[in-house]
Amino acid sequence: MTGFANRRVTIIGMAREGMALARFMVRQGARVLISDRRGLADLADEVGQLAGLPITCVLRGHPLDILNADVLFLSPGVPRQSEIVHQAEARGVPLSSATELFFELCRAPIIGITGSSGKTTTTSLIGEILKAGRRRKVWVGGNIGQPLIEFVEDIRPSDWVVLELSSFQLEPMRQSPHVAVVTNLRPNHLDRHGTFEAYKAAKANILRYQSADDVAVLNWDDPQVRALADRTEGQVLWFSRRREIPEGTFLADGWIVSRAEGQETRICRLSEIPLPGAHNVENVLAAVCVARAVGVSRSSIARAVATFKGVPHRLEVVRQVDGVTWINDSIATSPDRTVAALRAFDRHRGQIILLAGGARQARAL
Repeated sequence: MTGFANRRVTIIGMAREGMALARFMVRQGARVLISDRRGLADLADEVGQLAGLPITCVLRGHPLDILNADVLFLSPGVPRQSEIVHQAEARGVPLSSATELFFELCRAPIIGITGSSGKTTTTSLIGEILKAGRRRKVWVGGNIGQPLIEFVEDIRPSDWVVLELSSFQLEPMRQSPHVAVVTNLRPNHLDRHGTFEAYKAAKANILRYQSADDVAVLNWDDPQVRALADRTEGQVLWFSRRREIPEGTFLADGWIVSRAEGQETRICRLSEIPLPGAHNVENVLAAVCVARAVGVSRSSIARAVATFKGVPHRLEVVRQVDGVTWINDSIATSPDRTVAALRAFDRHRGQIILLAGGARQARAL
C-alpha cells in the first residue's frame, strides 16, 4: 500500500471511479493529477469534493504534459483508441485502471459478474445471499455503488468481494476473479468496441486469467456464453432455465435445483421469487449457482431470494394511482432489455402503455 509514495500519478476522467482513485492515491502519498475533457461548469461538484486535497485538476482537455507521470490510470469511459492513450503508449507510460489496481491489492476472494444485462440484479442478489450466510463481511461494488478502491485497505482476507464488471472495466484487465459469472451476451456498446467480436473479447477477460482453483458460472441457454467455456482454466458450472444440467442450477417441477457431484438440492420454489420475468429467474439461477459454489447453505439462499426486492430502475414499481401501476425500467437501454421487461407482464397483454425514449430525446428535452 506504500508503493505509490512520491510517485507521479495521472488519472484520466473525473467520474466516480476516477474520483475515488484520486482520494486513495492521496492517502498513499502520491503526487496526483486528474484530468477531464469537461469544464468547471460541468465539474463544479467534483472539484469541490477534492478541495483541500493536494490534487492538480486539469479541465477542458488532456494536454500532453499530463503524461509526465510514472503511471496513467484510465477511467472506464476513456477508450483505448483515444489520442492521449496513444501518446502515453508511445512514451512508454504504464497504463492501468482503478479496477485493475483493486484486483492487485485486494486480499479477499473476488466474485465478478458481467453480461449484457442482468449483471446488477445478479450482483446485488449474490451480495444479499452472502450476507444472509453471516459468515463473512461482504463488500459489493464495481460498476455499481461506491468504487471499492477507497476501502481496499479495510478489506480482510476473510471477507467476500462481489463486483459488477462492465466491458469497459474488463477490456484492459490482466487478472480474473476467483468466481466469474457471465449472465448473457448480446451486441452492446458497439459505438465503443466497434464490433460484437471485440465486445465479447472484452467480456471474456473475466475468464481469461482464471486458474484451476477458480470457478466460472456460465449461462447454458446463451450460445455466445456457452462458447466461452474454453476460455477458462477454472471449473465450469452452468445455470439454465430450459434444461437440466449435470453441474450447476436449473428448474425442475417448479423448483430451483442445485446439482453438484450427482447430488441434488431443492433451493426454493419458483413461486417464491418476488421479481417478475423469465430474465429474473435466470438472474436468480446464476446467483444460486455462485452461492452453492462458495458453500452458502440452502436455507440462507432461500431466505435471501424470497426477501430480495430488486434494485432501482429495474422493473421498479414507482406508484399505483387509480388502478394504474407505474413501473420504472429506465435501465432498459437496449431492445433486448425492453422486450424482456414487456414479457415479464404478459398476463397484462393489451393493457400495457410503454413510454420509451433515448439519448437524443433526452438531450432535446
